[in-house]
Amino acid sequence: MTTLLSSYKPFRCNPISHPSPSFFRSHSHDVHSPRGILERKAELEGVREYLSLHWMALKFLNYPRKSLSEFLIVKRGMQCLARSIFSFCHMRIGTEVSRLAPRFLRSRLQSAMSEDPELGDFLDYMENLKNYERSGVPRGAGTDSDDGFDLGRMRRLLQRLGNPHTQFKAVHIAGTKGKGSTAAFLSNILREEGYLVGCYTSPHLLTIRERISFGRNGVPVSAEVLKNVFHRVKGILDHSIELENGALTHFEVFTALAFLLFSQAKVDIAIIEQAGLGGARDATNVICNTELSVAVITSIGEEHLAALGGSLESIAMAKSGIIKHGCPVVIGGPFEPHIEHIIRDRAFLMNSPVISSCDPGIQSVLKCSGRENGNSYQTCDIFIQVQKDLQLSIDLPNVKLCMLGNHQRLNAVTATCTALCLRSQGWAISDESIRAGLERTQLLGRSQFLTQDEASAIGLSGTSILIDGAHTEASAKGLADVIQMMHPDGALALVVAMASDKDHLAFAKQLLSGPRPEIVLLTEVTIAGGKSRVASASTLKDFWIRAALDLGIDFVDIGVIDHGKNLEGHKSESRGSSDHSPAMLVLCHIGSVSESIKAASQLLQSRIGNKPSVVVATGSLYVVSSVLRLCTTNQFLTTHV
Repeated sequence: MTTLLSSYKPFRCNPISHPSPSFFRSHSHDVHSPRGILERKAELEGVREYLSLHWMALKFLNYPRKSLSEFLIVKRGMQCLARSIFSFCHMRIGTEVSRLAPRFLRSRLQSAMSEDPELGDFLDYMENLKNYERSGVPRGAGTDSDDGFDLGRMRRLLQRLGNPHTQFKAVHIAGTKGKGSTAAFLSNILREEGYLVGCYTSPHLLTIRERISFGRNGVPVSAEVLKNVFHRVKGILDHSIELENGALTHFEVFTALAFLLFSQAKVDIAIIEQAGLGGARDATNVICNTELSVAVITSIGEEHLAALGGSLESIAMAKSGIIKHGCPVVIGGPFEPHIEHIIRDRAFLMNSPVISSCDPGIQSVLKCSGRENGNSYQTCDIFIQVQKDLQLSIDLPNVKLCMLGNHQRLNAVTATCTALCLRSQGWAISDESIRAGLERTQLLGRSQFLTQDEASAIGLSGTSILIDGAHTEASAKGLADVIQMMHPDGALALVVAMASDKDHLAFAKQLLSGPRPEIVLLTEVTIAGGKSRVASASTLKDFWIRAALDLGIDFVDIGVIDHGKNLEGHKSESRGSSDHSPAMLVLCHIGSVSESIKAASQLLQSRIGNKPSVVVATGSLYVVSSVLRLCTTNQFLTTHV
């Protein structure tokens, strides 16, 4: 095995030597952790071969992979190493512990496999730019004030690239929640009609390529196309970064590349989610009235509160910055009256007609929900008859949506109104295309039930698992409605991890106001690959306990557990009188999101036995990403190792 790496000439490797004793001591782990158990066993038994395999695996994953052939070599090498570690640990340490052996390998493989090897140079370049998704947005950055981002910087970059954003028509979508779903609904409606559609959204779950799609099938931009456009304009980007004194951000550069790709592909129309900061100074807000077909504002809520001025009113003013002179505006809602008034005032100043999804002439009703061939759905009617400002009309009975919840019904209505606005401008969009586009739309991480194969891939075969990227008060309400709709009588466990800049108390209160969970397990997840915005599990637990007290919910705080700790000893206890139902258990978990899901499932089963139940993982799209990445990695290992 020590000559394995040196046989691969593309890497020009030297044989890997055994780690020194000082390396082993400096990298020792808690003996109760899986890796700690293995290292302790290896140390006690003097098994130097295991450490050699471990050392080679880490070296192997750290080598650059600049071509597909080199990536395949790494892939084959990792398969050999994984097999060796599995068989070696089974032979020398025992079956029970050998299951834990590849945990470090799995975590590294998740990182290694999440992006295409062709994008190595591009990702390294982007990594060196300021990333506010990771660090958090500065106070006032999204307002149209002296504290706001310099939108002129984005305009100058686009000018150097040839102003690609002026080469296509666009629908610009802003709002606190519902942007991504509305963009997906509308994109699919237009694709069903046969249009070449570009779509730009954020954040991504598995690969950064998800943020850009174009064409008639809606798949993410290929790694080759993204790599080629980057290398073609890299000199311009370098020069721009120098001229802007290094101030260009990750989001600004990626947005510019998206616009360049849409222009290059000659899309008929682009659906642009205001996905960076989401205010007047968002990098996407360079679209002028000559290119803008419709502006859409889905909702107004208290996210990015400090960055957008500190109040709902200031957020409404910032979001309404996408309204351009003479261009129609579709608003979702429902909004508080004074918030809608702010948006309508801006539209009036811009001489822009307004269509509200809550107009009396627009009716939609949720009729039923169910599961078919393992897939969840809900059926609703959508009827639109609007005569004011613009004349819009459509009757869509029995629309079968794969996107669940009342909030998704409202997003579907908003997308339908937008499609009808485009039709009133001369775009050919049939009723049949609107229905088909709504019905085909699915998004990862939006009230998504894992398949049995996916649940098995994370070691929870037979467990019902729902993942959802909810992270605001409004989205928590939507998630609670979905749980009530799809699992009205099942026992519930919540696994929650969040960013530090969210309203944790309001989020907790909304979820606790729905179906009462048996278990609330708080954990942590990295945000955009970093830890600066991570809310600690203990902080989250304090908020959930406060929410339970405010709502009068009995609970038991069982403290902190770590991965591998036996949970069977935690019995149902009550924080109130003995005639109450068993109290909700609240705890922190030290471990990954997938380990937290397993712990919650184990604890839930110890309380209810084999009764129907569901484990819900939520609090951030990065929670969703963590689960889906592990599913992908483990399915790869199961297939290839």
